[in-house]
Amino acid sequence: MKEQILKVMQRNQLVDMMYIAKSGEITKRRIKVTKVLDDKFNAYCFLKHANRIFCIDNVLALVPVIRKEREVI
Repeated sequence: MKEQILKVMQRNQLVDMMYIAKSGEITKRRIKVTKVLDDKFNAYCFLKHANRIFCIDNVLALVPVIRKEREVI
């Protein structure tokens, strides 16, 4: 998972993340990774509108956000 997070950061991608909190609650968050440490990473969370620190082991899934261009009629 750490390698995937590093790739997302290097590509400056937005991702939707499924995350399990310490309390056991599962949340879906849209994030932009800013820094990767040993077992944690910093990211801007669009759900909370703030920078957050996440534990890599608690990440369940990462899905890149794909922006589609609007079709011209």
